[in-house]
Amino acid sequence: MFLLIAVILFGGLFYYFRKAEAAINQPWTPDTRSVLFSKRPLPPPIEASFLTSGEYELPLRTKGRNVVDQKGRRFKLASVNWYGASDELNIPGGLEVQHRSDIARTIRAMGFNSVRMPYSDEMVITNPPIPPHLLTANPDLVGKRALDIFVAVVEALTDAGIAVIVNNHITTSTWCCGADPCDAGWANDHLGPLCRIRQTEDDWISHWETIMALFVDNPLVIGADLRNEVRGVWGTMTWDRWATAAERAGNALLKINPDWLIVVGGTESGNDLAGVAERPVQLDLDHRVVYSAHVYSWSGWGSLEGRYAKRTYPSFARAMRRNWGYLVENNLAPVWVGEFGAPNAPGVGDANYWQNLLRYLQAIDADFGYWALNPRKGKENDRETYSLMEDDWLTPLRDYRMKDMTALMRG
Repeated sequence: MFLLIAVILFGGLFYYFRKAEAAINQPWTPDTRSVLFSKRPLPPPIEASFLTSGEYELPLRTKGRNVVDQKGRRFKLASVNWYGASDELNIPGGLEVQHRSDIARTIRAMGFNSVRMPYSDEMVITNPPIPPHLLTANPDLVGKRALDIFVAVVEALTDAGIAVIVNNHITTSTWCCGADPCDAGWANDHLGPLCRIRQTEDDWISHWETIMALFVDNPLVIGADLRNEVRGVWGTMTWDRWATAAERAGNALLKINPDWLIVVGGTESGNDLAGVAERPVQLDLDHRVVYSAHVYSWSGWGSLEGRYAKRTYPSFARAMRRNWGYLVENNLAPVWVGEFGAPNAPGVGDANYWQNLLRYLQAIDADFGYWALNPRKGKENDRETYSLMEDDWLTPLRDYRMKDMTALMRG
């Protein structure tokens, strides 16, 4: 009898969860405003939002919840991620399709005033030569190595007046982030021969010094995002451990250039900055720390209230406030939501997450960084459903995402 009851209960729960998953995966129908937005040209960017507008006096610092210039004027990070240098090909995507300067001009025309540029430690360690077929639209880069190409892309962005934050995304050159413990943190030497690319904490800092030394004279390279989505198995990555490593790396970089901002992401795949309340990151130079949070529809898994795709707005807002929003709402420190995103053709759950997140970001006037620009994923050339561009790397997708981010840019 007990076994029968257990089977019935298990079957009932399985049916419930399967039905709930099916419901949130149903296609979402765009609202009228999104449809109208898609039929119009993008509005022109706000020129005053760019560091080259004449409105700002560099270098940047932090003041309370904001990133500010020397006159105390807020510089709101309205960013997009341009990935590829952290993947198997070791270079930013799209260089076989369009010239890097044309891509940079398109990013600016979309209204983004800053770009997050990920790299892998393996790219720095090996600095491999890049096959010519990956550089068809950038023939002047043929014969150059990965670091040279990374620098050329960053310079194309800054020449277009776009600020750049460099990001150490992953240790091994591959798509981030899977279950591989070798890439879960900034150092993996404790795992011995398990990892193909091995590094100590000192190695990690040395790689940072190598790549940032290339930009020491470029004032629009404004900061270093120290590590993407540090995590451990079932919460084993403590905030104190990560904050201590971040202080070492940040102080090393500030010795190279005291004007850089040092970006420190949360633990638990970038989602949790609750530990900052009791243990803030403290560098040798004040007013340099920007915190970063990553928020996706699948974030929040394992909690009683479930993934963000399923949450009501009050539940979602409570989670944001608890994880990182308190820093902004209480004017304690800047938080840059350095990664978030949703597909071009979302399900109901994706749309629910997106609407809740954008509502919260609008309410607190947040700094943000959308993932991602790229229409294709690296080595396999799979379609990037989160992309903001067509395959030509020039045509923006004027959908619900650009509608909402355009509103967010305009405050």
